[in-house]
Amino acid sequence: MTGSTRARSGGRPPRVEWWNPFARYERMREPLLPWSKFFGRLARGVLVAATLILGSLAVGVLGYHGVAHLSWIDSILNASMILTGMGPVDRMETVASKLFASAYALFSGVAFLSSVGLLLAPVVHRFLHRFHLEAEDDAVPEPPARAREG
Repeated sequence: MTGSTRARSGGRPPRVEWWNPFARYERMREPLLPWSKFFGRLARGVLVAATLILGSLAVGVLGYHGVAHLSWIDSILNASMILTGMGPVDRMETVASKLFASAYALFSGVAFLSSVGLLLAPVVHRFLHRFHLEAEDDAVPEPPARAREG
């Protein structure tokens, strides 16, 4: 990275914004993001969360099909039920399938909660940022009115 690029970005490397829903949130005293840009940020969050969920589902389907030797439809059912926290449908018979099912259940809990966080973060940030701006406006005292001399 060149020095001029680093100087323009405030000493930090430039951020990749096209995929990252958290690429740049408004700072404390910056104005609220316009609705069009907010919905763009929200759409990026939905895209990243959907990619995370579909990728996690694919890992589960392939694992249940390959390790537990379930049919494709049963693999989809088990993976989606575990991913959403509902629990397994089919009984795992082998040690390998039980180990996969437990590892996938732990992974799924983190993946699902992360995707919910990706979806809610822009909304919560906008709410808190707006609340902070309103609170800051209320906290600023108005200058005393000068008495008119006439």
